[in-house]
Amino acid sequence: MAEAVIEASTEQVAGEQRMRMTYEQFVAHGSEEHAEWVDGEVIFFMPPLSLHQQLIVFLTKLISLYADLLDLGTLLVAPTEMRIRPDGNAREPDVLFLAKQHVSRLDTHRVNGPADLVIEIISKESVGRDRGDKFYEYQEGGVREYWIVDPRPGKERVDVYHLDQQARYVAVLPDANNRFHSLVLPGFWFQEEWLREQTIPEVLPTLARMLPDTARAKLLQSLGLQ
Repeated sequence: MAEAVIEASTEQVAGEQRMRMTYEQFVAHGSEEHAEWVDGEVIFFMPPLSLHQQLIVFLTKLISLYADLLDLGTLLVAPTEMRIRPDGNAREPDVLFLAKQHVSRLDTHRVNGPADLVIEIISKESVGRDRGDKFYEYQEGGVREYWIVDPRPGKERVDVYHLDQQARYVAVLPDANNRFHSLVLPGFWFQEEWLREQTIPEVLPTLARMLPDTARAKLLQSLGLQ
């Protein structure tokens, strides 16, 4: 890709850098930065705050271990490209999960088609994108479950959606114990307070609470505790 094309098309927008280029140029560019190709424009994101990263690490460990123990599928994190449609935008969700029956959607370069679960951690500049653009894009593209985690001080909130029979997102409400239950990850649940800086729990005790007995025994055995 010619450097002149990039330099001539660069635009700085509130914590982001944008460049006009084709999808083929985006792929050829091969950047390891967190970036998305959207409507003929590449958006390069600023490095996230530490809390953003802490939440990604916590969720990645928790879900990945759960999925591995129960043989449910594969978890991936940004920067991993997800292109729901061959002619659509190239997104890089913070966390995405492919159920076992859909792992074939992952090739050497990207996820071709929708992930079964996508998690986005909101930052100051991503509110409209995560709650607006991506909400409708993931809904229309068939992402079965979408979690939006907002850890910003004074705005702490978690929203969970799943596709209904009309292929529209409906909100998943917490149960009487304030637990959100996943449909994509059978038996998996979490509490909103886990996703706040002061109350992020330890992964292994948290995981053990939700595992069925056989999987809990497998976990203890792998840790040399049984």
